[in-house]
Amino acid sequence: MNEAPPSFDEAFAAQLEQLLHWRRDVRHFDVRPVPEDDIQSVLHSASLAPSVGNSQPWRFVRLRSTELRAQLATHVDEQSALAAERYADAAQRDHYKSLKLHGLREAPEVMAVFCDGEPLAGKGLGIATMPQMLDYSVVMAIHTMWLVARVRGIGMGWVSIVDPEFVGRLVDAAPSWRLIALLCIGYPSEPAATPELEERGWQSREALAQRTFEK
Repeated sequence: MNEAPPSFDEAFAAQLEQLLHWRRDVRHFDVRPVPEDDIQSVLHSASLAPSVGNSQPWRFVRLRSTELRAQLATHVDEQSALAAERYADAAQRDHYKSLKLHGLREAPEVMAVFCDGEPLAGKGLGIATMPQMLDYSVVMAIHTMWLVARVRGIGMGWVSIVDPEFVGRLVDAAPSWRLIALLCIGYPSEPAATPELEERGWQSREALAQRTFEK
């Protein structure tokens, strides 16, 4: 007999809305460690995310080595300095340089998330015309773990100022793996009612009407 699906009431819906509202891209971390049980719970939640053809292409690499983490932080700082030069306007360039864009040196957990472009699971279903669906599946897993981490008071920060090939070499990733995200994970050093980039005057969330179209 199939198990009856649960019913989610209005109170749960309101809490879910709050969870989405309070999810943050965290850059400032407390150095205290995250319990292993919580890390495993967050990873387990990622495995429940939808994936094309049930291919489950996500591959998680926890960077436990102090030496590798130091190399990674230095690399990101170098890439960030290069990225700053993209801004021709001096004021905007200085604004960019003033932002804290990663917590790789403080976060107790650093995780590289890859997509296996040749997964055995799924048997190729759903990717004949859109192979990038594998990448999108990994993004869904990351978002799922992000929300579950927030429920437990754990923050996550997505670092994208990296050379994917450098990270792949650093962790000896398989040739079929593509880097999707570099995540800093840990307890935020302070609560943030407003997203940091909005608080620092970089970019606020725009109205949904500007992002919705009809044809």
